[in-house]
Amino acid sequence: MKFIRKLPIPQEIKEQFPISEKCSRIKAEKDAMIADVFTGKSDQFLLIIGPCSADNETSVMDYIGRLVGLQEKVKDKIIIIPRIYTNKPRTTGEGYKGMATQPDPTKKPDLLEGLIAIRRLHARAIEETGFVCADEMLYPENYRYLSDLLSYVAVGARSVEDQQHRLTSSGIHVPVGMKNPTSGDLSVMLNSIKAAQLSHTFLYRGWEVETEGNPLAHAILRGSVNKHGRAMQNYHYEDLILLHDMYGARNLENPAVIVDVNHSNSNKQYIEQIRICKEVMHSRKHNADIEKMVKGFMIESYIEDGCQKVDGGIYGKSITDPCLGWEKSERLVLDLAEML
Repeated sequence: MKFIRKLPIPQEIKEQFPISEKCSRIKAEKDAMIADVFTGKSDQFLLIIGPCSADNETSVMDYIGRLVGLQEKVKDKIIIIPRIYTNKPRTTGEGYKGMATQPDPTKKPDLLEGLIAIRRLHARAIEETGFVCADEMLYPENYRYLSDLLSYVAVGARSVEDQQHRLTSSGIHVPVGMKNPTSGDLSVMLNSIKAAQLSHTFLYRGWEVETEGNPLAHAILRGSVNKHGRAMQNYHYEDLILLHDMYGARNLENPAVIVDVNHSNSNKQYIEQIRICKEVMHSRKHNADIEKMVKGFMIESYIEDGCQKVDGGIYGKSITDPCLGWEKSERLVLDLAEML
């Protein structure tokens, strides 16, 4: 292991790149609105929507800017939370690892520039569009670099069993979604939610820390992969009933689920996200327990349909997982608003 350089701690980065009072005010207001969805005080629906990975500041801001007018059209029913995912998990460790590591996907990693880039992008989104955004907590020790900017945090399928992810989530004061593991074992996901909702004392970034527990920790269903490598869906009516019953058997606060309509649920067939959303909406319509539990969707969407290689050169097209293009995404959001 070669030590390259000592990076600034989160407090130093925050002091060097502070957020405005406007950003802080918007975040506080939106955090309260989103929390009310998970506690049941609000019946608005959440859409956590955006690129698989935030690979380019200009195109990501372009995409989020397009959401502004769409949010205005559906504001009575839907709260849009743009995805700005700045860390990309890689199954084999190969390939583009996200803006935090490579602010320019075509160049070598530069973690200092990456930390600055992701902070700038999240701050720009709030300042220029009024949206508060979501990111994935791939590395728990990095969360503090963005803790004053994020309004939704996701813990991925490969991280949900990790103790440090669970304990760190217990000290986060915004909703944290725990994905089911790639095996599909829902009890693992629910155990992670339980751990996140409890208080803990543990070692974090060289400190002994104590947390209060996060009552807004909840489930994300993203499908699974069986022993033959085949994608298995878990968004169907029967899957949602099963999760509802499993929630009911545990003493968990604010039972809730966000359905991830891509990944193994769509077998990464991005166009299927449209159909899956509408099927889940149909399930909500026909069962009051499902309607109460399903709080929203996670949708992978960008400016152009599909995906490309890192050096593909097509503006607004994903360089990781394939995404739903803007025109289809806009139509889907409007359709969901009508269905609500």
